[in-house]
Amino acid sequence: MKIAIIVPMEIEAKYYRQYFHSGSKKMFGSTLFEHFCVNGNDVYLGLSGIGKVQAAMNLASLLSNVDIDLILMTGSAGSLQPDVHQEDLVLADSFAYHDAHNTLAGNYVEGQIPGEPAVFNLESPQKKQFAAFLNKQGVPYLEGLIVTGDSFIGSQEQKTAIKANFASALGVEMEGAAFAQVAEHFQKPLVALRAISDNGDEDANEDFDQFVQKVGAKAAKLICTYLEKMK
Repeated sequence: MKIAIIVPMEIEAKYYRQYFHSGSKKMFGSTLFEHFCVNGNDVYLGLSGIGKVQAAMNLASLLSNVDIDLILMTGSAGSLQPDVHQEDLVLADSFAYHDAHNTLAGNYVEGQIPGEPAVFNLESPQKKQFAAFLNKQGVPYLEGLIVTGDSFIGSQEQKTAIKANFASALGVEMEGAAFAQVAEHFQKPLVALRAISDNGDEDANEDFDQFVQKVGAKAAKLICTYLEKMK
């Protein structure tokens, strides 16, 4: 299989290199991807960058050049629910844009871009297989909707506005829905694991880098163990 692993930042990507060795590097579009062979699979590790445009551009560049079989996305998210806490893992079952407001343009709902679904559903055999792996490993996780926008959420006012339209959303981040949109157009399965790094409120920026590194290391270990066990 050809597997893509995409993370937003270098401080998250570095943990994968502790498990992958003897890789080569290649530019796809404006993005540098590292290529490794893991358990007989071709693995492409790259950075999405921050935000929707960077994420879409960089994933599309890879998919336009390599016939990827599975996209694995890891990274962090802010919590939107009182029972979703720092360091919790969320396996996304869907993504939506919290900053798309097109209801005045036609028969659209909040979060929907014209011509696109309101919510990008990630259900697939590959996601079920990854969930089964987490269960077998005894790793606790949540499943649900994650919403995406181009702003860092760092106030209760922002959270309240998002939850007014997406009451059930577990987390908020800046790339996932763009990944899901690209994956849907390329008809590729996307498995998205987000680790909660903050509460999305006024304390969100406190020690953010430290938490991102901690949850990034946790996600990398899980993904790499999964790849080593894949048949």
